[in-house]
Amino acid sequence: MTRDLQLASLFQALADPTRLRILALLRSMELSVGELAQLLGQSQPRVSRHVRILSDSGMVRRRKEGSWVYLQLAEPHRTESLFALASEVDPDAERIFAADAARLDTIRADRAEAARRYFEAHAATWENVRALHIADTEIERAITELLDERPLGALLDIGTGTGRMLELFAPMADSAIGIDRSSEMLRLARVKLDEAGICGARLRQGDMQALPLADRSADSIILHQVLHYAQQPGSAIAEAARVLAPGGQLLVIDFAQHDRAELKEQDAHLRLGFADDAMRGWFSAAGVNLDRIERLGGGALTVILWRGVKAGSATSERVAA
Repeated sequence: MTRDLQLASLFQALADPTRLRILALLRSMELSVGELAQLLGQSQPRVSRHVRILSDSGMVRRRKEGSWVYLQLAEPHRTESLFALASEVDPDAERIFAADAARLDTIRADRAEAARRYFEAHAATWENVRALHIADTEIERAITELLDERPLGALLDIGTGTGRMLELFAPMADSAIGIDRSSEMLRLARVKLDEAGICGARLRQGDMQALPLADRSADSIILHQVLHYAQQPGSAIAEAARVLAPGGQLLVIDFAQHDRAELKEQDAHLRLGFADDAMRGWFSAAGVNLDRIERLGGGALTVILWRGVKAGSATSERVAA
């Protein structure tokens, strides 16, 4: 197809006010079809048809997350000139887009309420584990000190949970992605990051054993209190190393070996902590040189930070999230 025909096809896809309004809303945040229907005051089937046309044109990308499907601009830079043209040709366009955007607060409030219910249902479990180790503030201070020794570059947080690591470090990174297997946790993280004003971080559903990212696409990787849930910790570290660029840093934060068997029964921990020798072996097998070990005692559980650097020069290959 020639360039002229491609342009004609693109304008045909945009030849409806609703589709322009959808694109304008997606400039602000990812949204589901149901949320778009709520914002636009239209039925879901009708909005779905518009979304399908935009998706077929390459303007919108779908991203599945559990039973939800989120929509985002496929190539945001392509739409900016279109909105500039719309504002120039139609003086009312910006007013309509702004009115739609103002209603996004309703979606944010709905998401926050769902996150609050989920957090309240699990807060007791999380607090029980926190009570066994040194304060989170001390752990976060130690993490910050280790990560501050080199540029973060493209940051990946595996098992992002509530998104706390992204909240702390995404502002210092060139880009940031959080991966979690739980769609519920991702919804909680999305609300937390929105409340913290963290706009640049992206969230994706995926398993630590099979990350949905290309080789050598991250410069810094964090696994914070997630490895004890892994069936095969060595494989999880190897998968992280696959995504890590040469010269990049891998930071694992988890518990030292312990005998709190109730964590297996009550909190689904598959591993009762880790020994330094085991971690060193997994790092080495993955081509990562373990260069720092920090131990944080002060509770029934000792928290350890293991940091390693992947062999080679720092030349990561960026990929779109």
